Amino acid sequence: MSALTEEDRRLVTLEVDGPVAVITNNRPEKHNAMSDQMDRRLFEVLAEVHEMPELRAIVWRGEGKSFSSGRDTTQIGVRTEDISDLEFIERGHRPTQMLFTMPCPIICALKGWVIGGAFERALLCDIRVASVGARMMLPEVVHGVIPDTGGVARLFQMAGHGLAADLALTGRVMSAEEALGHGIVSRLVADDAELETVTMEIAHTIAKAPAFTVKMARRTLHSLGAAEVQRSIAEEAIAQSMVFASDDYAEMKAARTADRPPVYRRR
Repeated sequence: MSALTEEDRRLVTLEVDGPVAVITNNRPEKHNAMSDQMDRRLFEVLAEVHEMPELRAIVWRGEGKSFSSGRDTTQIGVRTEDISDLEFIERGHRPTQMLFTMPCPIICALKGWVIGGAFERALLCDIRVASVGARMMLPEVVHGVIPDTGGVARLFQMAGHGLAADLALTGRVMSAEEALGHGIVSRLVADDAELETVTMEIAHTIAKAPAFTVKMARRTLHSLGAAEVQRSIAEEAIAQSMVFASDDYAEMKAARTADRPPVYRRR
C-alpha cells in the first residue's frame, strides 16, 4: 500500500482547539465522495484523535455542500491489491470500529448528501444534527451490493425493522425532517450556518461537563446496543464478500456494460 501524499492528507483535515477537535471531509468538488485515499486519510485521523485522552468532544463535518455522498462509485468492487474481498472489507472495518472507542463523544453535522458508508459511519457516532435539506440514503442495493458498515443494525435499533428494510432494500432518499421524526437525528436546524454553530455549541457543552461523568454515560449507552451492531458488522463482511463473488453481481455489471436487461439466477 503506497504512502499518502500531501494532497491525500488534505482530503480529511483535523483541527484541535483545546478540548474540542473538528474532523472535516474535504473533497467538496465531489460532495466528499469517499475514495480509497480519503478512507485511508480518515482512518489516519481517527487513529490520531483516538490517542488524545485530553479531548472532550469531536465534531465531524463536511466542507462544501454535503457531509459525504458516500463511496466513490468508480471504486466499488475495484481491487488494486492482491487480497480477497473479505480481507479488504475487514481491513476497513477495523479502523471504523474506533468510532466505538473514541475518548469522547462525536457529533456529526449532516448537510446536503449523506449517503451509503458515510451515512452508516455517522450512525455509529454519538449525536447527529442535520440542516434542512439534508438527504440520507443507503443506495448500495442499486449498485448490486449491501450496506456493510453497521448502519442497518443501528437503524434497526433506532427506528425498527420497517424503516431499516425500506432504506436498505429500496435505496430511497430520506429527508432530514423524516430522519428527525425517526430519532435518527436529534436536532434539525434551519441552514448550514446554523448547523456549524449548533454542533460546536453541543461540543463545548459536553466539554464543560465532568469528564468522568461523560465517560460513564457513554459507557452505559455503548452497553445498550454496540455489541449487536459489531456482530452485524462481522456478518455484513461475510455477506458482502459473497455478493462480490456471486453470479448475479457479475451479471449486473455485464448487463450494464452491454446496455441490456440483466437476467438474474438468484445465486
